[in-house]
Amino acid sequence: MAIKISDETLWKRLREGDELAFSTLFERYFRSLVNYGNSLMSYSGKVQDCVQDVFVDLWIYRNSLQESVVVKAYLIASLRRRAFRMVERDHIFNKATSDEKLDFLIDFSIEDKLIHEEFTATKVKRLNELLNQLPSRQKEAIYLRYHQGLNVEQIAETMNINYQSANNLIYRGLQQIRSAWPEDFALVLLMISEYL
Repeated sequence: MAIKISDETLWKRLREGDELAFSTLFERYFRSLVNYGNSLMSYSGKVQDCVQDVFVDLWIYRNSLQESVVVKAYLIASLRRRAFRMVERDHIFNKATSDEKLDFLIDFSIEDKLIHEEFTATKVKRLNELLNQLPSRQKEAIYLRYHQGLNVEQIAETMNINYQSANNLIYRGLQQIRSAWPEDFALVLLMISEYL
């Protein structure tokens, strides 16, 4: 059984020019980044291009990369910036001025993991509906927090907003769900954190 090398070690080796470390990071995060990219852009071919471009830049600029980063958060933030630039180029005539033009496109669908029990399936269906009614930015912040496991500071960096704004997005999204489903909010939080 192979020992899993930490992201920190791989990052250090990547900065030193280790191609195997680069390949390992690519394999570790490619699918996750494509999934996140698909939530930002509707063209999967362009998403894969963006993810590959993030890794190409990582290799090209490896000598100037920050010494210490949370690799997953860094890659997600890099992909989001690159996706915004692509959307901005594609919509140059619309004069996009901020990354708020990116719509978080993913529709939450966590029922596959819980469909075994009808009672739970009904609750999950209701949670999906409530999550999908959230404004795009709140939905993205909750996705990054509970699906990607990023902390509020990393979410703020990824979404190019300040810490308080990221915290507010998550809080307001959860409050909206809570107001629509007050009797089972503890269950809602458990379901969001367990099954997204």
